Amino acid sequence: MKLTSLILATALALASFAAAAQGTAVVVDNAWARATVKGQMATGAFMTLTAKEGVKLVGGASPVAGVTQVHEMKMDDGIMKMAEVKGGLDLPAGKAGALKPGGYHIMLMDLKQPLMKDSSVPLTLIFKDAKGVESKLELKLPVAATAPGVMAAPAAMDHSMHNMPGNQPAAKQ
Repeated sequence: MKLTSLILATALALASFAAAAQGTAVVVDNAWARATVKGQMATGAFMTLTAKEGVKLVGGASPVAGVTQVHEMKMDDGIMKMAEVKGGLDLPAGKAGALKPGGYHIMLMDLKQPLMKDSSVPLTLIFKDAKGVESKLELKLPVAATAPGVMAAPAAMDHSMHNMPGNQPAAKQ
């Protein structure tokens, strides 16, 4: 009898969780986290989020980071500034919201280990709906040096080569 009650309680809890998760369904596309080097204490995670119903992305968590926040990077009077998005990032219903380098992104800080290229990192996104109900979405992001599907610039386009000997323009006589 006790086993039947436990199974029923577990089934009801799972059904409630599934209903809550479906109520604030968010589709994630092109998710990735930037690889780091030894000693680097922070990096970004990027993706496109499309919410079924309007929600706010209010935070996140990852076992590889001591702090996970929603951030925005922007230019202000010619100075690049980055800060946490207080109150969360609005995701209007049906509209894709891009979290990308140079804009909104997830900041993973106080890293506990380097994030190695071609590995993956767990990330939990936290959302709140219009009624203040919180939901979470568990992800596993690939770690890469650049966005998946984006090729690195060819060597001929690499601006670091401008300062190499032999690559200086000839002096006019």
